[in-house]
Amino acid sequence: MSAREVIVAGETLLLLAQKALYWPREKMLVIADIHFGKAASFRAQGVPVPRGTTTQNLAELDALMIEHEVAHIMFLGDFLHARAAHAVATVAAMLAWRLRHPALKLTLVRGNHDRHAGDPAASLAIEMVDEPHVIGPFAFCHHPDIETGGYALAGHIHPSYLLATRFDALRLPCFVVGPSRMILPSFGAFTGGFLITPAPGDAIYVSSGEAVHFVR
Repeated sequence: MSAREVIVAGETLLLLAQKALYWPREKMLVIADIHFGKAASFRAQGVPVPRGTTTQNLAELDALMIEHEVAHIMFLGDFLHARAAHAVATVAAMLAWRLRHPALKLTLVRGNHDRHAGDPAASLAIEMVDEPHVIGPFAFCHHPDIETGGYALAGHIHPSYLLATRFDALRLPCFVVGPSRMILPSFGAFTGGFLITPAPGDAIYVSSGEAVHFVR
């Protein structure tokens, strides 16, 4: 299934195959670690990496907004990868996307990369907040290990999980759903993943890109 419904802190949430979270009651899309400008940052250092990751990220946001009614996007940190993400072409692409969605509310919980990269351009009209940012029962964070006043929704880790048999293994991005916090997979193209070991009480849901599967 392309989405998996979970009940967390008394609220129904959808884990989406596109590595995002949707909160239907608030019409909110939650995105972790989009890392705009990461490829541009590598190219600025002379590393030959693919172009078009910003366009790909924006297209995937558009696709999610077609599939779900979205009034608010909450970014859980690391919106920009580095200062090189302020490159003219990157900012122009983001601004063109923003102008197509003028009524959409955007909020960014600052992450560690955002503090180095600096805030996004003011023309993007993004509300900037620090963690934990509390709405209802949820504390929106970048780091999953900070003290919060609610159930934490966080990123930072870029979690992935290894599915293995005797003959093969497959590493997939995952949602880590614990008793007091959920860690979302990184949304951005060209961001990689960190192989996690679940803690006691953690449920793991992997995304194949087309479906979300409960694995433990």
